[in-house]
Amino acid sequence: MASNTSNRNYHEQVIIKNELKLRELQKQLPRFCGEFFRGIDSTTSSRTRIAYGYDLIVFFNYLKNENLDFKGIEMRDFTLEMLDKVTATDIEEYLDYLKFYVTEDGKEHTNKERGIMRKLACLRTLYRYFYRKEKIKNNPASIVEMPKIHQKEIVRLDTDEVGELLDEVERGDKLTKSQQNFHAKTKTRDIAILTLLLGTGIRVSECVGIDINDVDFKNSGIKIRRKGGNETVIYFGEEVEKALLDYIEERKLIVTQTEHENALFLSLQKRRIGVRAVENLVKKYSSLITNLKKITPHKLRSTYGTALYKETGDIYLVADVLGHKDVNTTKKHYAAIEDERRRKARNAVKLRKD
Repeated sequence: MASNTSNRNYHEQVIIKNELKLRELQKQLPRFCGEFFRGIDSTTSSRTRIAYGYDLIVFFNYLKNENLDFKGIEMRDFTLEMLDKVTATDIEEYLDYLKFYVTEDGKEHTNKERGIMRKLACLRTLYRYFYRKEKIKNNPASIVEMPKIHQKEIVRLDTDEVGELLDEVERGDKLTKSQQNFHAKTKTRDIAILTLLLGTGIRVSECVGIDINDVDFKNSGIKIRRKGGNETVIYFGEEVEKALLDYIEERKLIVTQTEHENALFLSLQKRRIGVRAVENLVKKYSSLITNLKKITPHKLRSTYGTALYKETGDIYLVADVLGHKDVNTTKKHYAAIEDERRRKARNAVKLRKD
């Protein structure tokens, strides 16, 4: 008889795994954090709550070890009354501390602008929750300014580099001898994964979560679960279809490990392939065609978004296909292309006929 675990789909298993992880983190945190996580359950993903858990451990450890008003108080013993005594200055000092600190196990940690911003966002959510519930009187996190984020240049592959990348996966002649041994076993799978990422712009987490029955060749669509848990269907073209069909013919012959029978993409261990494995294969092949660009699965997503925007000129379509909740996020990513389009349009309207 099949176990309950094997009857759950991948996404259900991930959610359960994350919930168990969050419970472990809560055992370290102040007791009121349990109420906080329950309170934001319906508005956040399990991954977000885990990230908040880790960030709050850093914050309360800082108060315990570095802040004179709370020095020596065990993390589990922090109360809401103590949380209410934290000032905006305390939080600003904490953000400064985050730039570089050493934990009790001797590990060094650094945070740049985005890491600091995320940790402040976590504190803002915590304080806002208890402030709205009228369980604390002050909300110092709300008056601490977010760090200014310097926009990084968007890294993407050029059209000729996309062709080179897929050709290199096909041939594998630049790989090392040991890599070529694995290449013979994974070539069809690797082509399917990279073609899918480049041809749809899905996230790597969405890619590894695809089950066999999520693929609908009749309608050229794949059901995926977006960040935040919403299900949607993304559509693919002929090149993606061919790569997937070639791989699925091989996939039919593989006997998987228990609980991985439904997974579309498999590792050599015959288990559902993981995010790290896909990141590594992207790095392996992309390093053969460019040394100047650090290519990740997210950069393949940017490559697809750029190509789609250049073809359609429709920023709202790009935002929808990529699963961006806010079109302004998309606009920031493709501002340079938008500027180029405006520049090209300067002579589009003729005031006088020649």
